[in-house]
Amino acid sequence: MSTQPEFHDRMLSLGLARVAEQAALASASLIGRGDEKAADQAAVNAMREQLNLLDIAGVVVIGEGERDEAPMLYIGEEVGTGNGPGVDIALDPLEGTTLTAKDMPNALTVIAMGPRGSMLHAPDVYMDKLAIGPGYPEGIVTLDMSPATRVSALATAKGCLPKDITVCILERPRHEAMIEEVRATGASIRLITDGDVAGVMHCAESETTGIDMYMGEGGAPEGVLAAAALKCMGGQIYGRLLFRNDDERGRAHKAGITDLDRVYARDDMVTADVIFAATGVTGGSLLPAIKRTPGWLETTTLLMRSKSGSVRRMTYRSPTE
Repeated sequence: MSTQPEFHDRMLSLGLARVAEQAALASASLIGRGDEKAADQAAVNAMREQLNLLDIAGVVVIGEGERDEAPMLYIGEEVGTGNGPGVDIALDPLEGTTLTAKDMPNALTVIAMGPRGSMLHAPDVYMDKLAIGPGYPEGIVTLDMSPATRVSALATAKGCLPKDITVCILERPRHEAMIEEVRATGASIRLITDGDVAGVMHCAESETTGIDMYMGEGGAPEGVLAAAALKCMGGQIYGRLLFRNDDERGRAHKAGITDLDRVYARDDMVTADVIFAATGVTGGSLLPAIKRTPGWLETTTLLMRSKSGSVRRMTYRSPTE
């Protein structure tokens, strides 16, 4: 019989919110300063420091990169006091380092936690992603459909015309044909420069954000983080890993992935109940920016538990030294 402590998501959730908050506060002074590396490093340091205060035996499964590339919060790093449940942690201490450096919308600090073995160990390669919000039958859109077919299928399910659909796509040269095809249906596109975890999360709150669907190629680790968010918010996400060379295929094998063509649904990427926290750094349609008043910094954090479906928005006011 295992003596491993149980994963009490409710007890750990406020601690996780604090981790996201502190990472955001650490990057606050670097918003708009043009230094991506410094902003990222400040968030990494703060997130790691806070994680090590939690009573968990944590392993970073989605982090800052391979051990030889990242000195902290690397994939496989153990965090926490060690006195607690074994947990998988997926994190991006600053999702949108460029957005922070340029003071552009939707930079977030993001972290998810679940029981050990609950999250896909996605290698640092690209992933073809497709996401929609809650309330639709499973598989209403698929990665095998053309972009135009996805738009018309979602419009039919929503009971509207393609021109009433808005799709979020990362603005990259590789997406030019996709953008052209989506626009030809009459649908509108919200292009984002960075931050595709936030891009996917926008689908789950379409009434607030105006985004119905996310599609395109982005980082696979961000795909797992987005799946953790949708596990809490509701919605569908599908991902297929993309490999450009043998080195990237080798990374997949190292992560234990044998079927390189597999399409992962949300619950394949995140197999158990998780908790998820995100704190706004720069303002956006999901979360407001860090607010400065004389002597104070104020953050807003989204804290969610998939087990209960609970969603908290918390404001934290911290004195500046």
